[in-house]
Order: sequence, then C-alpha cells, then structure tokens
Amino acid sequence: MRIKTVFAALLVASHAAASPLYAQTAPSGAKPRIESGFATDRLARIDQVLQHYVDDNQIAGAVGLVIRNGRVVYERAFGWADKESGRRMTTDAIFRIASQSKALTSTAILMLFEEGKLGLDQQVSHFIPQFAHTTVATRSDTGRVIVPAKRPITIHDLLTHTSGISYGTDDIVAPLYKAKGLGPAAGYGWYTADKNEPICTTMERLATLPFVSQPGEAWVYGYSTDVLGCVVERASGIPFDQFIRTRITEPLGMKDTFFYLPPEKRQRLAAVYMADSAGHVHRAQNGPLGQGDYVDGPRRSFSGGAGLLSTARDYSRFLQMLLNGGELDGVRILSPKTVEVMTTNQVGNLFNWTPGQGFGLAFSTVDRVGADGLASVGSWAWGGAYGSMYRVDPKEHMVMAFMIQQFPYGTEAPSRFPTLVYQALVEPNK
Repeated sequence: MRIKTVFAALLVASHAAASPLYAQTAPSGAKPRIESGFATDRLARIDQVLQHYVDDNQIAGAVGLVIRNGRVVYERAFGWADKESGRRMTTDAIFRIASQSKALTSTAILMLFEEGKLGLDQQVSHFIPQFAHTTVATRSDTGRVIVPAKRPITIHDLLTHTSGISYGTDDIVAPLYKAKGLGPAAGYGWYTADKNEPICTTMERLATLPFVSQPGEAWVYGYSTDVLGCVVERASGIPFDQFIRTRITEPLGMKDTFFYLPPEKRQRLAAVYMADSAGHVHRAQNGPLGQGDYVDGPRRSFSGGAGLLSTARDYSRFLQMLLNGGELDGVRILSPKTVEVMTTNQVGNLFNWTPGQGFGLAFSTVDRVGADGLASVGSWAWGGAYGSMYRVDPKEHMVMAFMIQQFPYGTEAPSRFPTLVYQALVEPNK
C-alpha cells in the first residue's frame, strides 16, 4: 500500500487546535460522523482522557498520532513540552525514544542480511571476536558461579533477545557490570549517551562480563541490540550512525530523528519528568536518570538499543514503511518476506510477559485475540523507557504512536492510549 499523500499532509497540518475532526461531537440524537472507520465522538474521548492526565499532573504533556489506510485520523498534542519554561507541547516535539531505537537497528541488520553481508545464524564473534568465548553467571549455595556458555551467541539470538545478555542490573552480576561502567553505572543499564567512547569499544568490554542465561534458553532484555549496532558497523564498513542516517532515516524523510540533537533543534526537545509517590510529575534531574546528554554530550556513543530521538511523525513514517511491506513513497528498505519474519513470533513460548504474545526480530507480537488488549492477531508493538509506545495493526491497516517524556513514567497513559484508539474504531476490517 502506497501512501504518497499522507506524510505530506502531516508536514503542513497544524497541530490539532484548528477544528480537528476528532474533536467534533454529534448533536444530541444525531448520528456520529465516521471518518476512516472511526467515530469522531469516540475519538474525542482520547482528548478528554489525555487532557485529564495533564490537568491532574499525572503527565506533563503528550503527543498522540493514528494513521489508518494511509490517512491521518488523529493527531494531537497535550500539555507541556517544558512546563517550567512555559513551552507548550506541539505535534512536532522531539522525544527521547529509548528502546524504540531497537527497531531501526534490527532493520539495519536485516538490510545487511538481505545484501548477503551476514547470516542470522552467524556467530557474533565473526564481527566482534571478544564474543568467541562468553560466560554465564549462575547461583549456587556458595554464591555466584561463572560457567562457559554452552554455545556461541548468534545474530538471531541478539534480534530475538534470547542471547542471555541483560542490562547488568541483576543482583547476581550488577557489581561486575558497575565496575566496567555498565549496568548500575549506566543509569538503569541502557544509558550510554554520556560515554566518550565508540559503541564497539563498550560492547567489546561487555563481552568480558558474564551474562545471565545460556544462549537460546530464555528471553532476556538487555544490551543485545547495542551489540547489533556494532555488528552493523563492522558488517557494513561504515559508522553505525552514518548507516542509520544514510540508509534509513534520510531515505524515509525522517528529518527529526537523530542520536544526538542538532543544537538548532534543542528548543523542540521535550523535557523529562518523573512521578513522585503520589503519581504527580515534577521535572527530572539532569544526567542519565533524567534529561540525559542528548544535546551537550560527547556525541560518540551511538546506542542501537536506546540512543535515538524522534518525533511521532517521523517514527510513524518508519512504522508505515514496515506496514507497507518494507516500502514507503517509492523507497524500499526491506522485502515483504523479511518484514513478515521480522513481525512474526520467533521465540515460541520464551516471551512470557503475557500468554498469547510472542516476540519477532524486533517487536512483541499478538498471537491470539485478547493477548494484548483490543489488538488484532498479527499486530506488533514496542515502546521506550521514557513512556513512549507504538503499535502497528496490519489487519486494520493502522499505525499508532504515543509520545511522552517521563522516567520512570508511573502513569497508565501509554497503556490506555491504544484502548482509546480501538474503542473509536467502529468499522473494523472483517
């Protein structure tokens, strides 16, 4: 499905204050308007709920975006991008997207796979020799025991998060990781924006530390995608950030997606907030547990697992490309068959967050009705540590993105947004 006009419309659309269709409610007794299968009075519920979160100081601000059949059916900004400076949230605000970076890195790996530059069953040590002999920490009556890995870690293990590599905050390994500048020494493990070293140097050091599970035996969330960022660099022969820029974001017209923000765009970066024990937000501190070093940092560590910044519009272009089977506006990034594998459960029952869900080569997948709220079977999704989330529903030809900057986010808003979207969809595809 081509969507030649959708994102051109996004670029010229004013943010939702200008008489949005979704804010219109039908007069009493009148039949609600239907736009692209959505009832406009039900879409207005999104406004009401999100504005309540702002008014109740549960979130500072947010942006929501929904596209169906290549048409923007909802786009709205709420609250504040920077409450203390009086800067309102806008639909073109830039957000730290943390783990939403993983999907772009996994896409880069699959591009190289399609070009014959690597295999999914290939050992990571082919590109990073330090991974040739990895170890695993286990518990015993006498404490920690470190044993050799039963087999080498593969590219597939990294894509599916079955490598056994955590973020190093597990108590069994945390002291070892902290001593190497990882785990507790890197925020909650995933933060590397303040490191004055290339990501491959960090990953080579990671390889000397014990992991927490044997390869292929458990789903473990951690540095796997950061390792893949180094693999992209080694397999392609060009710096990782340059590959992402020249092969993915620039071809897709993602003009506001970066590892580190250009100084001229800093006024569009939303501030990070955190929730207190009562669930009310206040501005987060500077540093790895708050605002981060995405503007004034060393600009050397390009984290494939958590380093990117983007907008709802930009990220939705990337998602729409995948929904289209790997192509957007005449630019093909991946083949349809590769996207199919990427968005289908590849780990069986290892992804045990919720029965009926799986994990593909970048995303959680919905394998049965009701496994993830109202999402259709075949939907796929993920999110980021600052509270952002996205979902793609191929059955409904729908992309949704929700952006906030809250860490830890401590709010139900990200999980409520997809439910509010689906309840407004009164003409679903059969």
